[in-house]
Amino acid sequence: MNKDFFLYQAQTTPHPLKIEVARALGSYIIDTNNKKYLDFIAGVSACSLGHCHPRVVAAIKEQTEKYLHVMVYGEFVLQPAVALCKLLAKNLPEPLTTTYLTNSGTEAVEGALKLARRATGRQQILYANFAYHGNTMGSMSVMGFEKRKEAFKPLLPNCDAITFNKVDDLKKITTKTAAVVLETIQGGAGFILPKNKYLEKVKQRCTEVGALLILDEIQPGFGRTGKLFGFEHYNVIPDILVLGKAMGGGMPIGAFTASKKLMSLLQNNPKLGHITTFGGHPVIASAALATLKELTQSNLITQTLEKEKLFKKLLVHPLIKEIRGKGLMLALILETPQIASEVILTCKEKGLLLFWLLFEPKAIRITPPLTISNKEIKEGCTILLEVLNNITNKNSPLKKQ
Repeated sequence: MNKDFFLYQAQTTPHPLKIEVARALGSYIIDTNNKKYLDFIAGVSACSLGHCHPRVVAAIKEQTEKYLHVMVYGEFVLQPAVALCKLLAKNLPEPLTTTYLTNSGTEAVEGALKLARRATGRQQILYANFAYHGNTMGSMSVMGFEKRKEAFKPLLPNCDAITFNKVDDLKKITTKTAAVVLETIQGGAGFILPKNKYLEKVKQRCTEVGALLILDEIQPGFGRTGKLFGFEHYNVIPDILVLGKAMGGGMPIGAFTASKKLMSLLQNNPKLGHITTFGGHPVIASAALATLKELTQSNLITQTLEKEKLFKKLLVHPLIKEIRGKGLMLALILETPQIASEVILTCKEKGLLLFWLLFEPKAIRITPPLTISNKEIKEGCTILLEVLNNITNKNSPLKKQ
């Protein structure tokens, strides 16, 4: 099967991890050789309820027996999609009441950028250096990493960078600015938290000049930071909220949410201002609804901050220079990129799945399911520390003698 994987399926890197998955359940992935891997990646923050959560699986099965795709988005009334949007509104602050469901986070970013330009009549979009909002052409236009963009230029015009947490850059937000798009917590950059009321200051400046604030919660959203949405930590409400990843409980979905007044602009001048065939798909909406119900009806979100403390208590080692992030959105910063890669690849062989971050080569991603147990956290950290100790011993001066 690995041979067919390389022959027939398009690849994204020269060296994929190549685990041939047989099944997955809870915090574990099992390959076709029956090897068990403890998953500290969770589909890159997407599987917050773990793998094959029974409530999500039951919702999918129930909906598949009723109907699948029936019509393009927004024409027919599909109960799972309506119920999902209603429950989102119930759990979001005013004026975030109206949601447009998409197929992915990057499509939601595209819709948010279009909505901002439509609402303001302006063209300039500001984004942060080392930002990542997806990989379609519009989302890539607000990616803060020029080397990755170069091969695909020209991208959208009038997209300009500011530096995250740099207040002096806020003067770049002017009456020509349609929107500022930021990750609530920068992901690919190394899980960088906003500091000194930065997001509040951005929102204040946007309000002063009539620009919109778009917050990308694709990664920190749905409980990962110890709140349902990351922006709840920072006393700020965006004009447009972008969602994805964990929203679907393991199924592909995205969304952008705004006020009813803002969102209605996509209905006219022109009509069909944003169109999707499969957005709001009833099976996927059912999975997302079950996921949101589980998160809001259980204590998983409050437990996330306790699990963060456990990780930080256990993961103390000379090679770990810093632990960034919040909740179960954590990044270990090691001495060198080479050590980070060695740890990730060695842990894989020992049955622990870790992963890289896009733009910070010294970082190791730790984003397990929110359902992970304390026992599983200890199990994974034991493997990780054992690998770090072996690297330390291998490289010690005494060992070299």
